[in-house]
Amino acid sequence: MQTMKYIWFDGKMLPWDEAQVHVLTHALHYGSGVFEGIRAYACTGGGSAVFRLEDHCKRLCNSAKIMRMALPYTAEQLADACLETLTVNKLAAGYIRPLSFVGYGEMGVYPGQNPVQTIIAVWPWGAYLGAEALEKGIRVKTSTFARAHVNTTMSKAKAAGNYVNSILAKIEAKEDGYDEAVMLDTNGYVSEATGENIFIVRDGIVKTTPWTSILGGITRQSIMTLAQDLGYTVVEQQFTRDEFYIADEAFFTGTAAELTPIRELDNRSIGEGKAGPVTQHLQREFFKLVKGESPQYEGWLHRYSV
Repeated sequence: MQTMKYIWFDGKMLPWDEAQVHVLTHALHYGSGVFEGIRAYACTGGGSAVFRLEDHCKRLCNSAKIMRMALPYTAEQLADACLETLTVNKLAAGYIRPLSFVGYGEMGVYPGQNPVQTIIAVWPWGAYLGAEALEKGIRVKTSTFARAHVNTTMSKAKAAGNYVNSILAKIEAKEDGYDEAVMLDTNGYVSEATGENIFIVRDGIVKTTPWTSILGGITRQSIMTLAQDLGYTVVEQQFTRDEFYIADEAFFTGTAAELTPIRELDNRSIGEGKAGPVTQHLQREFFKLVKGESPQYEGWLHRYSV
């Protein structure tokens, strides 16, 4: 990771190496934190824009509500802090990581009166799954780890502790020679990946898993809207692993992954084993959108300059 000059920490700009916490911080032991991943893009014609900044900050506040964390900032204050962190670090394009967590105080599962602290870090970050992956697609496998049942953990909270499940699945996939894992829900239906939502395309229809056991991705919702605006039929519907196998196309969406094609699942080629025409169309239009080339989506962009 490329270090930057400052990290926003509870309202103050601290030098990167001084943004530290105690080793007995509650979140470090029990995963009691919520976070967001947000991207800023350099725009065509100059300037920069954060993609759906306000929506991400609202989701962070909602995650904190679900987790019973008393977040001391509003979504608007968090959005302002994200922009301040980008500008003070002179970062025209990159990744933004807000994190709110239960801090140092009493130990034990119950967080009690421990303070809730918040940091915002930014850094340059290219394609999450590799630049080549955006063009050629990736190889994925069905994980042996299932997504947790909806009453086991709170799937609508982007909570730090939830990602232990993802860590295990990602390690398994990488050690088996794959780029990413597809995870099923506890009923055996396709759910999501370790940090991405899933779409398949069959007979021209774009299908994605419903908002049940998944985190409601902001990029997912954006792609659904974009696809409908481009004239595609989009449905939210459960589907099985074998329906995935016979899809014409498939792709992941997410802030980090953006729109990444899937060329293979469980040693079975998806379609022609490369990014298909619908995937390429959506990917092309998505990158035009985030770079400020699509005026109809200007409301999704928060412009700034450094």
